[in-house]
Amino acid sequence: MTIAPQTDSKNQQNRTVAELVDYIQVLTTEIQELYCLDAIPWVVGYSGGKDSTATLQLIWNAISGLPPEKRTKTIHVITTDTLVENPLVATWVKNSLKQMKIAAQEQGIPLEPHLLYPAVKDTFWVNLIGKGYPAPRNRMRWCTDRLKIKPTDSFIREVIQATGEVILVLGTRKAESVKRSITMAKHREWRIRDHMNLNPSRPNSMIYLPIEDWRTDEVWIYLNQWENPWGYSNKDLFTMYRGATADNECPLVVDTSTPSCGDSRFGCWVCTIVNKDKSMEAMIQNDEEKEWMQPLLDMRNELDIRDDRNKRDFRRIWGEVQLFERNVDGEISVEPIHGPYTKYWREYWLRKLLKIEKQIRHTAPENMRDITLISMEELSEIRRIWLEEKHEFDDSLPRIYQEVTGEEFKDPRPGADYSLLGSDEWEVLEEICEGDAMQLELMAKLLDTERQFKKKTRRVGIFDSLEKCFETSSRSQQDAIDYAHFKRDLRQAASEGDIATIRAAFKQLNIGETAEKEENEQPNKPANFASMKFKKKEE
Repeated sequence: MTIAPQTDSKNQQNRTVAELVDYIQVLTTEIQELYCLDAIPWVVGYSGGKDSTATLQLIWNAISGLPPEKRTKTIHVITTDTLVENPLVATWVKNSLKQMKIAAQEQGIPLEPHLLYPAVKDTFWVNLIGKGYPAPRNRMRWCTDRLKIKPTDSFIREVIQATGEVILVLGTRKAESVKRSITMAKHREWRIRDHMNLNPSRPNSMIYLPIEDWRTDEVWIYLNQWENPWGYSNKDLFTMYRGATADNECPLVVDTSTPSCGDSRFGCWVCTIVNKDKSMEAMIQNDEEKEWMQPLLDMRNELDIRDDRNKRDFRRIWGEVQLFERNVDGEISVEPIHGPYTKYWREYWLRKLLKIEKQIRHTAPENMRDITLISMEELSEIRRIWLEEKHEFDDSLPRIYQEVTGEEFKDPRPGADYSLLGSDEWEVLEEICEGDAMQLELMAKLLDTERQFKKKTRRVGIFDSLEKCFETSSRSQQDAIDYAHFKRDLRQAASEGDIATIRAAFKQLNIGETAEKEENEQPNKPANFASMKFKKKEE
């Protein structure tokens, strides 16, 4: 790619309609020249929203103006379906891609649409219901990278590996928000020509931003005055935007990374990063035919509870109690950081999701009744996580699925239904543990760890795995929290050189060990295998 001298684009914030028409012609010529300049393939990001639609429409119209013999370079159009998108928008985008593929073949445009999905292990429900990740927050925004960035980055990486370089075409605009404008200004240090930057996060790739200086009204003028080249209705797009706002007028953005019109936005219907899903609320409010989406909104609002610690484990997902300082009524309180949802709540969210899916398939319009909120592949992975990683060998997922749907769960994973332990053994263990949740967890982990190693030809690592079970589950909740405070105080004392506190702590430990030793040596204490095997020999 030849690097041209950097020039500053003219500020177009006060363009008239006539000036916009002239500018579009200039931009069309620029796109054609850039396309013919080299053999580097283009990847156009398309979300189905106004900005990405306008960008793709510009590209399409420019390329269609070239002679057929010059249309030699492939243009990939990529859309990422997070599998939890607003159902109406997801359907809109999928149908648009189908129409796009047909129109491109008919018109001789070298364009290939691609619908990308996150890997099964990265989907929203596998992480929330399977692993127990709490609903995303700004401080724990675990969803964006897994659902959107990874699939896109993987596709771009494959194109670079095949061709050496790639040009990303995005519909990013400065006028979207102050934050976006600041971010784009920072990236100008990577600029190599008008509307084009080097991509600092991905070697051998460049970013082309053809509408970076456009105002929102200019985007709508272009979409409404220029016909959509692949035969989709831009007026229907405008109607969908208008119907998703409280006043039924202000347009908002489909792209989840591009906020507009206050906090309103299209995107994932489960998103708890925003305070409210204003777009879905408005769609339900403005159109009786969209009231079938109310259960989705209700579940999203139920997930969006700021203090959900009563639903989550007192330990982090790896089993350790981790403390943090928080301000409570002006006083510093040291408390544990709560981790994943407990078994009860993971099963609760699964049951609720399946019920909503079943309900929507009966109440939604005919064209939406084949909706799938959670796939069989996701259910299979959730089941695997519960069984193999969380050691919950009662295997509750097939039972919940059959209770809600009335159908037998058929796991697509080979060998998934073979197990030495099951719900009967779990019930016996619950009875033995007499309501002690930590003892039940420890016994389940120990038994299932032994079961997992029993299937292996070599049992290397079994003792480390068993030891980890004791480290994470052998103490009661209060004892585990007290021990975490003890370690924290000890580390703080060591960092401050407080020898007296350290000695007192070790003395306390020795006293505890001595008391335990004396208790074990009581003559009337029942003998067991361990006490007989390790009893000190009389001198």
